[in-house]
Amino acid sequence: MGGALDQIIDISQDGRHLSRDRGFLLVQENSHTIGRVPLDQIAAVIVHAHGVTWTNSILVELAERGTPVVFCAANHQPRALLLPIEGHHAQGARMRAQWTAPEPLRKQAWKRVVIAKIKMQAAALAAIGQPPAPVQFIARSVQSGDSTNAEAQAARLYWPMLLGPSFRRDPERSDVNGLLNYGYTVLRAAMARAIAAAGLHPTIGIFHCNRSNAFALADDLMEPFRPLVDLTARTILAQSGPEVTSAAKQAFARLIALDLPLTGETSPVSVALARLATSLAQSFETRKLTLALPEPPNTTILMGLGQ
Repeated sequence: MGGALDQIIDISQDGRHLSRDRGFLLVQENSHTIGRVPLDQIAAVIVHAHGVTWTNSILVELAERGTPVVFCAANHQPRALLLPIEGHHAQGARMRAQWTAPEPLRKQAWKRVVIAKIKMQAAALAAIGQPPAPVQFIARSVQSGDSTNAEAQAARLYWPMLLGPSFRRDPERSDVNGLLNYGYTVLRAAMARAIAAAGLHPTIGIFHCNRSNAFALADDLMEPFRPLVDLTARTILAQSGPEVTSAAKQAFARLIALDLPLTGETSPVSVALARLATSLAQSFETRKLTLALPEPPNTTILMGLGQ
């Protein structure tokens, strides 16, 4: 679980029952209470276990608060997402603006997202003592829509320096990829919540457009934040191995409360996600791009991720 106001509830034990109890999420096993969490403090519920049951009323309560429920496979990859039908008073107008956004606007938005991601990757490398300059250099050459695939060029340099030359990003592998899967699931859930709250639809991406991907926009907008998960996974791997333990889950949940520089001030990741989604929604409506993208935190903060 995360901080007091942004808790990630992870249901990983079989046989749990989830219900509502006067403003609380109640988790039980064989009628015995395991946990009781205020609904207003829950950022997301992530379900991995088999044989989990829940009442309709708890799912409705979570939806009314905009709290996503993510259903995961055994490899910690999300398979389904429960989000509210209504997320914002101007949702209809914003979704129409999102759907009809001009291609040049979407391409410029993706360019800025990719630049922000590459800058965060460079900062992550600097924090572990690797030379950031080669990755930073690529950020200068990103074109509209990332037509030259600078994101992939940066990744080819980034991953070997971060996790070693033998690392391959493969969600189906049971090594450090399992940690990355879980961390990205936490981030994706928080991003999806912010998107719904901003009146946008998470399926309609600015770059990702796989028809089967219900998280397309969430996957787009979470890109600059991924290196925070990567560094956390690297630290956990070094300290305790690749298993996704309770302590590892708590470390990833704490990322939601991490402070980041954002448009001249400092805001938790949860707020940064919300401001990014809102700024994109406003850009769709005005047809003028103004994205609130995060800047890398200082090296000391990055070095402490996963501790």
